[in-house]
Amino acid sequence: MKMRSWIFFFLLNLGAAGLWAQPANPGYKPVTQTYALKNATVVVKPGQTLQMATVIIRDGLIHAVGTNLAIPADAKVIAADSMFVYAGFIDGLSYAGIPQSRQPAAPGQAGPPQPGQQAQRPANAANPTNEQAGIQPEIKARDVLSPQEKSLEDLRKLGFTAAHVVPQGRMLPGSGALFLLNGNTADEMLIKDNTSLFATFNGARGVYPSTVIGVMSKFRELYKQAEQAKMQEAMFAANPAGMAKPANNKSLQAFYPVLDKKQSVYFAVDDIRSIHRAMTLQQELGFPIVMAGLKQGWYVVDMIKSKNIPVLLSVDLPKAKETPKAGEKKEGEATKPDPEKEQLEARATEEMKKLESQAAVFAGKGISFGFATYNGKPAELRDNLRRMIKNGLTEDQALSALTTTPAAMLGMSQALGTVEKGKMANLMVSDKPYFAEKSNVRMVFVQGNLFEYEAPKAAPAAAPGRPAGGPPAASVGGKWDYAIDAQGDEYTGVLTITDNGGAVSGSWSSSQIPGNNPMNNPVLKDNQLTFSSQINMQGQDLTLEFDLRIQGGSFTGKVSIPQVGTFDIKGSRQGGPNGLE
Repeated sequence: MKMRSWIFFFLLNLGAAGLWAQPANPGYKPVTQTYALKNATVVVKPGQTLQMATVIIRDGLIHAVGTNLAIPADAKVIAADSMFVYAGFIDGLSYAGIPQSRQPAAPGQAGPPQPGQQAQRPANAANPTNEQAGIQPEIKARDVLSPQEKSLEDLRKLGFTAAHVVPQGRMLPGSGALFLLNGNTADEMLIKDNTSLFATFNGARGVYPSTVIGVMSKFRELYKQAEQAKMQEAMFAANPAGMAKPANNKSLQAFYPVLDKKQSVYFAVDDIRSIHRAMTLQQELGFPIVMAGLKQGWYVVDMIKSKNIPVLLSVDLPKAKETPKAGEKKEGEATKPDPEKEQLEARATEEMKKLESQAAVFAGKGISFGFATYNGKPAELRDNLRRMIKNGLTEDQALSALTTTPAAMLGMSQALGTVEKGKMANLMVSDKPYFAEKSNVRMVFVQGNLFEYEAPKAAPAAAPGRPAGGPPAASVGGKWDYAIDAQGDEYTGVLTITDNGGAVSGSWSSSQIPGNNPMNNPVLKDNQLTFSSQINMQGQDLTLEFDLRIQGGSFTGKVSIPQVGTFDIKGSRQGGPNGLE
């Protein structure tokens, strides 16, 4: 195999499809589809709770909810005396189930450029095809969703039972749909189609529109062309005499539900500039809009309230920095104070606080909002929700954003979002209140189909010098050989870790790229090592997120690049399990 820069592989091929294929359904057929969750604490909806209540499930629906219910003879009774039952969560905007699609090489190139090689500008850069320009609104999520994607299971383990899924891409990736998080085919999982037209400000690579200004201009152009095309089609349908048949342009036809105000444009807006740009387009053209993945929304919260704009807040938060104890000196910290550095750190802390408090600010203004996971990490969702709650968001408000609000936004309140008779049996059962520390999701019902999860085993006793419940006693320090699996190609390198009593630092190198790259914000907890790394390739800044599970002398995990893909990684310690051979 000809070795290539794996970073360029990420950039130009955008991921590997089907890396985590597994059955979508449990590997057995249940004896009964009737269940009775008995004597549970049932959170019917935010603000309404029943104690010692029973929930009866039959034929995929909630058959009854209440106390002193007669339990059907064919029901499987589940003793839930110490458990909490909630409506299954709904992801307001998600990539779950969408394979990391392999994109063609950069326009005009036969394959990925080698290190130091400049990308060739194609001859049609000013007038590319829609596919080259990232304009494919006609692509439907139901046509590209794969029930075998592990991302669906990862979301379900957190208590989600439905997700509003959109295709991945650049300017106009396609239209979204609402899916159950269980099924053998996309059509079997589908609840509601054509729920959204998804749009971003991500320009094309090497062709028009490559800039944000170009994306805005192209969006205006497409919208106006769609208005004209729709009018011509209506005139031809009414009286075709003397008229040439209008062309069938699928990209323009994808705008028709938006023109008819039957579909909203879900605009990805992750900073204040994106918010203003999306609002500029909306005010000019008048289409219904949903602000999705919102960050920095506190700057325009009054404007959003006055215009009654639907909002999906991001669940992505930067890693919380540990506060040093009094008199404690950070490793590598200068002896003399650095005023400029202190100002920067104070500003970063202030921005972090605003982001953690954003949901509480919106709730305080009386603005209903849901949550979107597409620009965050599901594994960090529960911790991030707890951080929001610690910064002013109430548990009822958080629960609304996960259940009743997204159900209403997607027009599915009659079927989803609460634990009430006649609604779809989409439920989550936890062993403690969901937002409590150390609570565990133990059962999830998706349209009456049961998934059971074991509570994690207790952490081993702390070793001397390490806090209880903290990192494992065994050191992870040393050199680790790793391999990344990307569409069957293997890309290798070395991860070097320094472990000072659980405080880790280090760097990584690749056999395809010269130099070492530092580990940023490394966190080691319960054998789980996470860190990020920033690199620059041909003028483009990339952030790589590593999530590794270390067991003895080996590890497995994932490497993620936002908007690019997520890839399997595995490694082994040089010198054996303890690095001593």
